[in-house]
Amino acid sequence: MKRLVILGGGESGVGTALLGKAKGYDVFVSDKGKIKEKYRNVLLNNEIEFEDEQHTETKILNADIVMKSPGIPDKVALVKQIREAGIKVVSEIEFASNYTDATLVAITGSNGKTTTATLTHHVLKQELGVGLAGNIGDSFAKQILEKDHDNYVLEVSSFQLDDIHDFKPKIAVLTNITPDHLDRYDYKFENYIASKFRIVKNQTENDYFIYDADDVVIMDWLQNNQIQSKKLPFSLTREIEEGTYYKDNKIIITIDNNKIIMPTENIALEGKHNVKNAMAASTVAHLLKIRKQTIRESLENFQGVEHRLEQVLKINKVQYINDSKATNVNATYFALESMDAPTVWIVGGVDKGNDYKELFQFVNEKVKAIICLGVDNKKLIEAFGNMVDVIVETQYMSEAVKIAYKVAEAGDNVLLSPACASFDLFENYEDRGRQFKDAVRNL
Repeated sequence: MKRLVILGGGESGVGTALLGKAKGYDVFVSDKGKIKEKYRNVLLNNEIEFEDEQHTETKILNADIVMKSPGIPDKVALVKQIREAGIKVVSEIEFASNYTDATLVAITGSNGKTTTATLTHHVLKQELGVGLAGNIGDSFAKQILEKDHDNYVLEVSSFQLDDIHDFKPKIAVLTNITPDHLDRYDYKFENYIASKFRIVKNQTENDYFIYDADDVVIMDWLQNNQIQSKKLPFSLTREIEEGTYYKDNKIIITIDNNKIIMPTENIALEGKHNVKNAMAASTVAHLLKIRKQTIRESLENFQGVEHRLEQVLKINKVQYINDSKATNVNATYFALESMDAPTVWIVGGVDKGNDYKELFQFVNEKVKAIICLGVDNKKLIEAFGNMVDVIVETQYMSEAVKIAYKVAEAGDNVLLSPACASFDLFENYEDRGRQFKDAVRNL
């Protein structure tokens, strides 16, 4: 009996444990932190051996295969030991994809992948049986076990791609690449870029690669590296013969001389970056033979993603917007770019080596006040202190929202778009976003 050891007892870990057990593995789950009650109960009910708040090396280093949670860095001593012992380390998407014959659509990118994945799933589910998994929703492994769909849309992070060997999506989507998570890649941007491009590593000429042709980083890499899959670029700025482009408020998609044209006047999501997300999702849908009318209607009635430019409430003619998912500068760039009124901006958290220069034009143009919400706000104050009349610091979301309420006038926006990770004051970006929404509702 092969031994499967799983590091991390969260959604992907427990899903993998269930699938592994069903496929005849001897399964052991080990988590250095505390396993949440709901996951503990699943493991207990399924008689899967586990430990938490420790890693017992003797029970781990005898594995045939290790599934590592994407949150655990490679530089951890235990992971190094596992690799030195010659034990194969895989991610959940690698392990699970061996047990399904479904058509896989894998979506990655520094920004926009959640929105693009959710939107793609929304379009496809109108006509196909499709699961949504990866970094989002129920675990991929668990879905394969409980109700294997004919198709999956997977939101995939660079950390998950780092531990693939044979994972091969039929359709790979790369939304963009900007510096992010460099602390995990030896502070080398090229390592992070290479990680993202692992998504096409196993594709053949029968597979498709959809990517942003306006993204300089992506185009540079493609010029210097060969890939097997069929390329379908999308662009906001130029016409494309094979692929997708945007012109006169229309999305034009051409695949194998089959062309469809879709008006975008009524698409639900606002902002240029969301036109790109819609182009990527529409290209996938067209490839999978979804009818044009279905694609158009789905783009028009899509509700968006929680914590991503989510309109919370309007109070005294001030619009409160939750963009807590903006954990890097590039995501906040899109948020500020899409503001069409004077904005009170709530920013801050754990800085991942941010360069705020690209935000200067929007701050000068649109931001009237800045509220720094973090343990250490020095870098923010140095960057933006001279650009706005009001800049204040706080460590409490409720206080940040109260200050914003005082500063904002009728017609303004209050935008939470932190450009930073959330771990200094919050559990995660969802916790941060929910606290913001609760504070707004309490006003």
